Amino acid sequence: LDRRTSFDLAPHGAVLDRIAFMMRSRPVFLGKMMGRAPRYFPMFEEALDRHGLPLELKYLPVLESGLNPLARSNAGATGLWQFMYPTARRHELEINSWVDERKDPAASTEAACLFLKRLFKIYDGDWHLALAAYNAGSGNVNKAIRRAGSRDFWRVRRFLPRETAKYVPSIIALAYLFTHPVEAGLIPSETAVPAFALDTIMVYRNVRFDQVAKATGRSVE
Repeated sequence: LDRRTSFDLAPHGAVLDRIAFMMRSRPVFLGKMMGRAPRYFPMFEEALDRHGLPLELKYLPVLESGLNPLARSNAGATGLWQFMYPTARRHELEINSWVDERKDPAASTEAACLFLKRLFKIYDGDWHLALAAYNAGSGNVNKAIRRAGSRDFWRVRRFLPRETAKYVPSIIALAYLFTHPVEAGLIPSETAVPAFALDTIMVYRNVRFDQVAKATGRSVE
C-alpha cells in the first residue's frame, strides 16, 4: 500500500497496535463503516482527486464522524468532517438558522479538501503533521514540535494530546483494514444505498415533508 500513494503508510509499531486494537475491540464499528462506505467514499475520492490530494484521506471522516453527516460532538463540531463553526465559516460554509452546510456531504467535503490543502502547505508537505493539526489544531501541533525539537511526527507524537497521538496511526490502520477486510475478518453491515444509485433534486420553494412523502410514496419518517 505504501508504494501506491504519496501518503506515508509505513507500518510503524503504533500503526500495528491500532490495527490489532481495531480488529479486537471495534469489529462491529468497522463493519458498519464498511457498509456505509459505498455511499460516501466515491464522493470523497472524486473531490480528493480533483484537488490533487491522497485518496487515503477518505478515511478521516470514518474516525471523525462514523460517516454520519448529522454527527455533532459535545464541543459543537458538526458533520462528516466535524467542522467547528469558525473553521467552517473560514472555508465559506453557510451556517444560519435555516442551513448548516457542515451537514451537507458535498459542501463539507469541498471545504475539507481546501482545509487539508492549507494544512499540508503549513507543515511543508508532511501529511502526518497536517492530520494531527486537523484533529488537535495547529497550536497544539506547533507546541509539540517545539517540545520534541523535531518535525518527525513519530518523535512529535508523544507530546501531542492522547487522542491525537492515536489519530494518525488510526487513519493508517483503517487504510490497511479497509483494503484487506477478509484477512481482518470484517463483515460489512448496515449497507447504505451506493452513491451511483442516488440523485439530487433541486427545489426552489418551501416543500413540506408530507408533500415529499406523498410524491415519493414513502412515509414522513
